[in-house]
Amino acid sequence: MAKVTMYSTGVCPFCVRAEMLLKQRGVADIDKIRIDLDPAQRAIMMERTGRRTVPQIYIGDTHVGGYDELAALDRADGLMPLLQAE
Repeated sequence: MAKVTMYSTGVCPFCVRAEMLLKQRGVADIDKIRIDLDPAQRAIMMERTGRRTVPQIYIGDTHVGGYDELAALDRADGLMPLLQAE
């Protein structure tokens, strides 16, 4: 299964929903980067994604976006192939 990285904060309901969806799809391990605990990571996230909001989700090297984009990808049957790519 592809590596999943998620920029998040401790009090983000969309981060929780994204994690729940990923776990429902079989993702056992999510590399969570807490930007509220490490401000330098927020700057890195903004540079990588061009966005200020969390979650920001990467599956492998592919930037999926936030929860809305993740859910849309799942509804379009694009999430599982991305997760299963090596």
